[in-house]
Amino acid sequence: MTTALPPDPAPVAPGAARRRFGFGLLGPRRGRHELAPEQFESLALPVGDDGVVIGTDPHDAPAVLGIGRPAPFDAVLVGGAWTAQVIALRTVGTGARVAVETGRRRLWTSLAQAANSGQPCVTLHDVGRVPPQGASVHSPVLVVRDCGARPPRGRVVAAPWQPVLTLLPFVGPEAPRLMASADLVGVQRVSPEEAAQLGRLLGLSADDVSALPTLGDGVTLWCARRSRMYVDTRATGPEAGLLGAARRMD
Repeated sequence: MTTALPPDPAPVAPGAARRRFGFGLLGPRRGRHELAPEQFESLALPVGDDGVVIGTDPHDAPAVLGIGRPAPFDAVLVGGAWTAQVIALRTVGTGARVAVETGRRRLWTSLAQAANSGQPCVTLHDVGRVPPQGASVHSPVLVVRDCGARPPRGRVVAAPWQPVLTLLPFVGPEAPRLMASADLVGVQRVSPEEAAQLGRLLGLSADDVSALPTLGDGVTLWCARRSRMYVDTRATGPEAGLLGAARRMD
């Protein structure tokens, strides 16, 4: 008994489309979506640290302060309330809440009223009367302490997703203690005597010490443990309409 062989396939004319069972007909030819290695940089995105843009650095690039952190973060600002208010407003713009502990409620009332459009984004509290804020990754809170040159120990301290910014009008007796435990210290224009003291506390160079008494109203020297940066904070149109021009004293 012999087995019949299948018939030979029909010849295919040159250029005719071949059928691929299970894959349908061949579609139009397109170039592959590939890049040569030297083209990779063209896809780069200018992404930096998450946070609040607090001004520009000496190269006119945005300076970003990381407000929402999963770990406690303490900052001290020796300067004017104007800069602290700009930081507070821009923090609200990122979706976070701001709690202000202050003995100068009138100074912060206009800001709170402007920010609280529809929901209480900025709350004002008397000194020593800040309630627990319930900060979380979904609801971070910046606590601003505007309690003068001798702020008492706060009831609400830095915690995950709850940074604390302490505002000092000048280098007072509590400054060494606060700066020793701070993760970040900002210094605006101060007297030559204060500059010399800050140079010792923060380990500043002689150039920085001599520059501090000459800083402009919106300029801050921000000092982290291993870095220094001068930042020029300039108000946007709405910010200037609400807070006025940059100023060192209030």
